[in-house]
Amino acid sequence: MLKLLKVMARLRDPNGGCPWDLQQSFKTIYPYTIEEAYEVADAIENEDWDSLKDELGDLLLQSVYHAQMATEDNLFTFEDVAQHVADKMIERHPHVFGDGSANDENDVNAIWEVQKEKERSRKAGRESTEKKSALDGVALALPSLMRAQKLQKRASRTGFEWTKTEQILDKLDEEIKELRHAVEVQDQNNVVEEFGDILFVIANLARLMNVDCEGALRSTNRKFETRFKGMEDDLEKSDRKMTDLTLDEILALWQKQKTK
Repeated sequence: MLKLLKVMARLRDPNGGCPWDLQQSFKTIYPYTIEEAYEVADAIENEDWDSLKDELGDLLLQSVYHAQMATEDNLFTFEDVAQHVADKMIERHPHVFGDGSANDENDVNAIWEVQKEKERSRKAGRESTEKKSALDGVALALPSLMRAQKLQKRASRTGFEWTKTEQILDKLDEEIKELRHAVEVQDQNNVVEEFGDILFVIANLARLMNVDCEGALRSTNRKFETRFKGMEDDLEKSDRKMTDLTLDEILALWQKQKTK
C-alpha cells in the first residue's frame, strides 16, 4: 500500500512527474473510476479471478488517485479515507464490535439502516439547517435504473410505497396503455415520457420482488450476446448471411440457440 501511494505521489510530482497525470483533476478522473468499477463487476460475472485481481488493483488506484489530488489541495489524505471507512464499518456493526446483537440477515439490515440514518442526520446537520428531503443523497451519477430503485427505496421509508406486486403490475398496464396512445397520436415527446414511466414502474416492481435491475439486465444482455453469436457461428458454417434471411428464418435460428 505504501509503495502504491509513493508511486502515485511520484506521478503527480511537478518535478519530473508524468505530464498526463499532472493535467488530471477530480472531474477528468472520475469517469475512469466508474469504468473500473464496472470492469470489476464484469470480472466477477465471468468468474475470471485473475482478471478480478487486476481490476481490483485498478479500482484501488482510483481511490489512491483521488486521495493524492485531495492531499495536494489540503482537503484530506488517503489515511483519512481509510480511517473514516474503518470507523464507519465499526459503527455500522455494533453486533460485531459492540454490545448489539443480530440473529439473522434481517436483523443486520435493520441495524445497518439505523446506523446509516444516524450518519445522514449528522451529515445534514453539518451541511445545512434547511429542511432536507428523504431523497437527498442518492447520487446523480448512478445508472438510471439503479438510481430509480434507490429513490424508490428512500421514498418507501416514508410510507410512500405499494405493498403488493399486483398493484404495481396494474400500474404497469396503465403506463403501457398510455404509451400506446402516445404512439398512436405520434406524440414523440410523450412517447419518451411514457417510456420513462414504464421503466420507473418496472424498477419499482423489481425492488419489491428483491431483484437488482442492473444485474438482471446485465444477465439478459449476456444471454442475448451468447445466442446471437451462436446464430452467427451457425450461419458462418453454412456460408450464409443473416441479411439474406427472412425474419421467420432468423427466428428459427434464434429458437435453435434457445434450445441449445
